[in-house]
Amino acid sequence: MRRRTLPALLLPLALLLTACGGVSSASTADRTDGKGDVTLDVGDQKGGYEAILRASGELDDLGYRITWSTFTSGPPLLEAVNAGAVDIGGVGNTPPVFAAGSDSKIVVVGAGHGSSAGEAIVVPKDSPLKTPSQLKGRSIAVAQGSSAHFQLVASLKAAGLTVSDVRLKYLQPADALAAFSRGKVDAWSIWDPYTSQVLRGGNARVLTTGEGLVNGLSFQVASPAALKDAGKSKAIGDLLDRLRRAQDWVFKHPEAWAKVWAKETGLPYDVALDAVKRSYGTRVPVAVDAAAIASEQQIADTFADLKLIPRRFVFKDYVDTRFNRDLPASTAAPRSYRKASS
Repeated sequence: MRRRTLPALLLPLALLLTACGGVSSASTADRTDGKGDVTLDVGDQKGGYEAILRASGELDDLGYRITWSTFTSGPPLLEAVNAGAVDIGGVGNTPPVFAAGSDSKIVVVGAGHGSSAGEAIVVPKDSPLKTPSQLKGRSIAVAQGSSAHFQLVASLKAAGLTVSDVRLKYLQPADALAAFSRGKVDAWSIWDPYTSQVLRGGNARVLTTGEGLVNGLSFQVASPAALKDAGKSKAIGDLLDRLRRAQDWVFKHPEAWAKVWAKETGLPYDVALDAVKRSYGTRVPVAVDAAAIASEQQIADTFADLKLIPRRFVFKDYVDTRFNRDLPASTAAPRSYRKASS
């Protein structure tokens, strides 16, 4: 039964927002919105900025043009930012660390803070493992350099373990799903919507999550050249405002957004809605402040210690705070649907 259902699971997984995966990617740039003399080249991921802005009506009345380029994940998107092919794009908390660690030309200009409940270590439903400390000596699938990788390191540390105490299997999500489903690994460290999908499958349960261990941040990252251009800089500020309003719309209309997201990504609607309520719909636009910078510095230092980035660096050197405005602190509590409905 697992063997027959596996291909159906793998196809949509390949299309999802892979916030931190290191897979290769081609991009397309053939869709344009708005009008005006300024054109902003925006890097997107499937079911990402373009979809949320369009669904919320925030692409109406643009006084500048947006040309969309679509990437499969954060790392190649930031490669395009570094090359000047993209002016701005959105990624998770780890791709900026790897890009800056390679001395890429990137600048973090915006942030969001959401729940880390979707960043989880899952085990088979009938697994004897009950606590993270029992992972010692076990095999764990994880995407190298991903937010899930850092969550795994943090979870092991909290349990009194290190990565040398476990057997890491560096696998991208589609391959990790296959290994997990066939019992080739004891656990899988993942992020939403993979978490929601594997839990909806009924053959997995959560061993632990990133809540209280990881920062739950996501970022908008721009090119230095775009920020130096007065017209593009103004457009970037407007785009960030629109993204903030669109995120508010998602929180108020989770079912409507889940329908759009499911159509864009190929996810089943119930999986999309789970991921929205557990992770993506909980995000609050926040300032790129001292706390966010310090938290990212910790991630950078961790991966430098693991020798997964080529050098140590100061994360603050890759941040521009001009768009913080009156946003809440980066430690602002994520939105809660339970509280909203009570």
